[in-house]
Amino acid sequence: MRRHTRRNKKTNTNASVSLKECRGNVERMIRRFSKKVKKERIIEEVKDRRFFKKRSVAKKEKRQRAQRLKRKEEQKRNRKK
Repeated sequence: MRRHTRRNKKTNTNASVSLKECRGNVERMIRRFSKKVKKERIIEEVKDRRFFKKRSVAKKEKRQRAQRLKRKEEQKRNRKK
């Protein structure tokens, strides 16, 4: 009997900021780097992988996150009008 193994989706993300693009301002560089890390969900993914989660729980959280983002996008569109 053959066992199916789940492969984790590994993405190589490099969040980098150059001093040149921040015009030499170190504080601006730190802010820009932290924004990129948040946007790519690097820290959140590390926290999620720290402990095992049942698939049903992970799916439920993913669905809730998608609903929140959808609601947030709708609010942005409504504000622009």
